[in-house]
Amino acid sequence: MIELKGINKTFFSKSGKVEAVKDVNLSVKKGEIFGVIGYSGAGKSTLIRMLNLLERPTDGTVTVAGNNLSSLKGKDLRAARQEIGMIFQHFNILWSRTVRDNIAFPLEISGVSKEKRMKRVDELIKLVGLEGREAAYPSQLSGGQKQRVGIARALANNPKVLLCDEATSALDPKTTDSILELLTEINQKLGLTIVLITHEMHVIRKICHRVAVMENGRVVENGSVLEVFHHPQEEITKDFVNQLSEPEEMKESIAHLASSQEGELVQFTFLKGKTGSPLVTELIRQFDIEVNIIQGKISHTQDGPYGKLSVFLKGEPTVVESALKYVREQGVEAEVITNG
Repeated sequence: MIELKGINKTFFSKSGKVEAVKDVNLSVKKGEIFGVIGYSGAGKSTLIRMLNLLERPTDGTVTVAGNNLSSLKGKDLRAARQEIGMIFQHFNILWSRTVRDNIAFPLEISGVSKEKRMKRVDELIKLVGLEGREAAYPSQLSGGQKQRVGIARALANNPKVLLCDEATSALDPKTTDSILELLTEINQKLGLTIVLITHEMHVIRKICHRVAVMENGRVVENGSVLEVFHHPQEEITKDFVNQLSEPEEMKESIAHLASSQEGELVQFTFLKGKTGSPLVTELIRQFDIEVNIIQGKISHTQDGPYGKLSVFLKGEPTVVESALKYVREQGVEAEVITNG
């Protein structure tokens, strides 16, 4: 659906040349939710603006839905852009228009008749959950409701691609989750391809199928969310993953327990549907060991659950080793943290 080849973007200012994006090659499949994560200045906002040529690349080609946007200008580019919707961090809705009129605006510009326009607006209001707020003005809406207006407006012309530029950064955590759930629902119902940029790993983990990590204008790592989350390669990726790790006080508590209890402290890692409870039951049933659960956490990604379980295993060393071998044979990773 989206193909970026050899993308570079250079800005020139009084202070000199700025290479905002450097040699980016990315492919986004039809119907997937693709995330781009990076800190401020990484180049992600510039990159997403090149997907609809709000910024034209200095070098390289941008292909969306079979159209080489890099080669288009004027009327042809405007027509191609109609297949690409975009939502923004600060909503960018018209404050003098009601919810209904905001959503209808791109249809007016496209010359859609009033009857068809109103029918489409009604469909979108229902889709994004704004029934009863049709006549409200932006000043009367919450942040989440404003973003729902922005999403509905972006979908007005039935685009094939939806771009999300830090679409949840201005929202509180609960509202963020509701917007992410809406985007997931839209992706599933409409088969819409979604590209979103963010600096929050929580957003990536919750709804994305694949992710690219950007640093200093370059894509330094990319792959499935589950794989990148489980086996981060670059230091910046590890930093993002650690955003979701246990707080320091939890780590200190585990370290204290490790020094005060007998046995081996082991961390089990579960992927794609495997869970901890049946495994612990089987260990107790099949092996002459004590299993003391310290803590556990399951995170959900689009590819399935990803969980970690910290336990103390106490028993004869050979029996504990046999138990760990059994665990690994079940497709669960088992890392011995400390020996008692």
